[in-house]
Amino acid sequence: MAKPKIKLVAVDLDDTLLGPDLAVSARNRQALWRARQQGVRVVPATGRMFRSAQTIALRLGLRDPVIAYQGALVRWPAGEEIAHLPLPLALAREVLARVAPAGFHVNVYVDDNLYVAELTEEAKRYAALSGVPVQAVGDLAAFLSRDPTKVLVVAPETELDRLARDLAPHWGDRLTMNKSKPHFLEFSHREATKGRALARLAALFGLRREEVMAIGDGYNDLDMVEYAGIGVVMGNARPEVRARADWVTAANDADGVAEAVERFVLGGGV
Repeated sequence: MAKPKIKLVAVDLDDTLLGPDLAVSARNRQALWRARQQGVRVVPATGRMFRSAQTIALRLGLRDPVIAYQGALVRWPAGEEIAHLPLPLALAREVLARVAPAGFHVNVYVDDNLYVAELTEEAKRYAALSGVPVQAVGDLAAFLSRDPTKVLVVAPETELDRLARDLAPHWGDRLTMNKSKPHFLEFSHREATKGRALARLAALFGLRREEVMAIGDGYNDLDMVEYAGIGVVMGNARPEVRARADWVTAANDADGVAEAVERFVLGGGV
């Protein structure tokens, strides 16, 4: 029996579609354009803020929904909201209270704006990476008056791993805690994952999971990679992430996204 045709490609941005220079290569751009010409939906799926991902999507001429904030917010590029699952305010304040003793840098996101307590070097680097403005507001717990979309902690990987191990038993299934980069630990709504957001969009468009391909590189991509009919992981991903893929493509600095799209979408699969 022939394999189902891929009708939707979900693609992570950082360390996947974007190269080390945060640009999209000509080959990646061309492969996505050709897929769209064949009627395939191309959905960015990222931990980035919507406004950051939106800029990239529009620059590429994409017109399908954007999965942002690890799945906590799904919007059309023009801004119309499909789904928003913010972190409940009480839980957000609890997160802030529990990470505060470590003294790590923290971001909070409200209404697609980025807030920090102080304009630290970490804040400046993050804002430059995302291409968004950052606002320093002092005490974050006191500042918050409604549910934030996400809380993010920035610190060295070994310290974040220790923090995650310590906190995991406390949260249980009350929220989602994952790493989008080795030095980013994120706290979101319990159902805010890329995989759940992708499943929601597939249902919206009347697609079966077998008609979906997902491409990523990080731990936060695993549930969408495992949901998709074809789950692709980048060659630059860590071995434990690559081990969970249906197929491992080239690295992000070697047009890995294009390689996967050419193989499974434009070439009809193998």
